Amino acid sequence: MIQTSVHARRRAAVARALRAAGGGIALLPTAPEVARNRDSHFPYRHDSYFYYLTGFEEPNAWLLIEASGKTTLLCQPKDLEREIWDGIRLGPKAAPAALGVDEALSVDKLNELMPRLLGNQPALWFPFATHKGLQVQIDGWLGAVRAKVRMGTECPRSQHDLCLLLDEMRLFKDKHEQAILRRAGQISASAHVRAMQTSAAMLRAGRDAREYHLEAELLHEFRRHGSQFPAYTSIVAAGANACVLHYRAADARLRADELCLIDAGCELDGYASDITRTFPAGGRFSPAQRQLYDIVLAAQVAAIAATRPGRRFMAPHDAAVQVLAQGMLDVGLLDRKKHGRVEDVIASGAYRQFYMHRTGHWMGMDVHDCGDYTEPGSRPREETDATGQKITRRPSRILRPGMVLTVEPGLYVRPAKGVPREFWNIGIRIEDDALVNAKGCELLTREVPVDADEIEALMRG
Repeated sequence: MIQTSVHARRRAAVARALRAAGGGIALLPTAPEVARNRDSHFPYRHDSYFYYLTGFEEPNAWLLIEASGKTTLLCQPKDLEREIWDGIRLGPKAAPAALGVDEALSVDKLNELMPRLLGNQPALWFPFATHKGLQVQIDGWLGAVRAKVRMGTECPRSQHDLCLLLDEMRLFKDKHEQAILRRAGQISASAHVRAMQTSAAMLRAGRDAREYHLEAELLHEFRRHGSQFPAYTSIVAAGANACVLHYRAADARLRADELCLIDAGCELDGYASDITRTFPAGGRFSPAQRQLYDIVLAAQVAAIAATRPGRRFMAPHDAAVQVLAQGMLDVGLLDRKKHGRVEDVIASGAYRQFYMHRTGHWMGMDVHDCGDYTEPGSRPREETDATGQKITRRPSRILRPGMVLTVEPGLYVRPAKGVPREFWNIGIRIEDDALVNAKGCELLTREVPVDADEIEALMRG
């Protein structure tokens, strides 16, 4: 059900921002349909920015917001013949009442309408570099406006990236969004539980268990609880495959003495979830697996403690790296004689052999959601980036209530000289979604366990 008041408030906020910037008009298309092959298409998924402001899921639609506050939707007209094939369309007549917009027109009128609306507007706001061909369309409309300058019509004097305005809005999740994200986390957690138990049950029964078997369990659980899509292509990585960060579920065999890493989450009503769990495929950690697993879990605990209002976005990453680096030294992944103390390991970047990604990212409508990772208005300073290079940039974002980010440390041990053999081909990541609140953060995805003993107990059940 479309929450018209929620989307109307967001559109009103955009109009206020336009007025504060001196006026103008905002233009936003939804995503196009994409052909998969010949006469079939990929499942349609709306543009996130468009859905954020409308709640409308049909393709071939545009939204216009004027600084005055007037909102206009252009959508597909009713067409009984096409609706027999493609499904019922809302249509312009029903759209104002259903979506809360002021006016709705057939999308066929777009090229006729835009030159007229753009005339005498001080500025045009639209998403830069996100819709192929949009700039060409806009240039055509502006050309038609310029053709009338001798008649006194003025062309917009400036163009602005609408994404910058919407990114800041989307970074802070309101109560409506938080409720959906919480439910998406619950569904995804139940899917991970199902996959863990299926893995152990199949191996106990002596069955041939493959990565795609667990992927099927995830997808079944997502859809069974009302999720429309997976939020991203599920990673189900057995054994050494877990050391490939963006591995996709394939046909590798699950082996009882190896770990399985699953990074998977559902999308619910336009909002993502993102969970990673690593578990023994047969239900019991080996001593070496348990050693590394407990290091990663301790790193996540430290990172979660640093995920609180007033701290910087990079604080959870720094906390996780401190624990991971110490753990690498403790278990011999890194030689103390060569690499020194934990401070030296961090300064040299030696830990990146086994941990090469950041500990989190924004999450919301997109699994890697929009939002500035540096603090707006702050002064640039020299820092060391993830590759050890010196760069000048603004300090990372200050965490505030309403932000949602992932917390996902890991260890990935590939065979290499000097690396203890018992750790070879072990890949571990633990990831949860954290909603920053006034006291710290709420973990939205903890209905699937992370403690090693609890995982083993779950898989015995």
